[in-house]
Amino acid sequence: MKRQLCVLGLLATLVTATFAHEGHDHDEAGKKPLAVGNQAQRLADGTLFIPKSAQRGMGVLTLKAASETVARSLELPGRVIMDPHLGGRVQAMQPGRIEPAGPHGLPAAGSRVKKGEVLAWVVPASGAIERANQAATLAELKAGLGLAEKRLARLRDLADTVPKKDIDTAETEVLSLKGRIAAVGGGLSGREALVAPVGGVLAASNAVVGQVVEPKELIFEVIDPDGLHVEATAFDPIPLDQIAAATVAVGDQVVPLSYVGAPRRLREQALPLIFENHAAGAGLALPLGQPVKVQVKLKSTVQGLPLPASALVRNTANQVVVWVKTAPENFAARAIRSEPLDGRRVLVTGGLQAGERVVVQGASLVAQIR
Repeated sequence: MKRQLCVLGLLATLVTATFAHEGHDHDEAGKKPLAVGNQAQRLADGTLFIPKSAQRGMGVLTLKAASETVARSLELPGRVIMDPHLGGRVQAMQPGRIEPAGPHGLPAAGSRVKKGEVLAWVVPASGAIERANQAATLAELKAGLGLAEKRLARLRDLADTVPKKDIDTAETEVLSLKGRIAAVGGGLSGREALVAPVGGVLAASNAVVGQVVEPKELIFEVIDPDGLHVEATAFDPIPLDQIAAATVAVGDQVVPLSYVGAPRRLREQALPLIFENHAAGAGLALPLGQPVKVQVKLKSTVQGLPLPASALVRNTANQVVVWVKTAPENFAARAIRSEPLDGRRVLVTGGLQAGERVVVQGASLVAQIR
């Protein structure tokens, strides 16, 4: 009996030593949740377990955060506008009907035009009574011109006995009647030429053959293909003397802009800031009126961790977070503070340490793992 009790005590000691050895107890083991299986999953402490195969499937890429000193930036809403020096508009000066200027018809939007090129004709539109009055006036002027020419011829035949001033008066009257006839005749059969004020690309073409237009109606709009103007709107006071430059994102590219100036008059309680870029094809990068986000760079600097904007996601609490790779298959969320840097990057100013590996591609897919 005593031998059996000794054996049972020895077994209990061995079991206790197996499950609770030195430096590890049951409480500490419960604090480290373990992944079950080989599938991407969210662990009990909120971290993620993502196997290498799942990382490759989601296209997860990481980047080591590095501290840098960069220019402070402000993000302002803006829109693309026409360069007033290198662009222009073509408007009708009188009511009439649109006619093509050549055998190829009217130019389409996107066509290149030269300065002084006739884009279309406007045939004046007038009523029957008005045209009848002009025709009557023209007939009267022609009759008066015939009499004046005959009188001038008689005076020239009597040049030896007629004062020179009478001949000069008759010649002036003939010239005056010819000018009036030309003016009235041009009003009846003339047409207005719509001429390109500058060379460039047609940004808009609102003309159709046979279309009736009114005075001041916009027919064509010409822009410079190598000039881009952006107007940013500042609703809060900013130091204008601290503005250095700006950038705007166009797809995957960042287009640099130079600061032109700002008027000293508010428009709709906001101050417009003008930026420009003159480069090959800059004016074709964005259409007129396109809303954009302008990243205005100031002369002052700030230190932080630049990261691609694709690294930032929101969690269930609507906080801006980034996912940090803590182990080859483990990821943890970090709530951060950030500010805009340019059209593609942001500057993390808090919540992240330099040297941590941040998910910069596939972060939105990582955040969806449950």
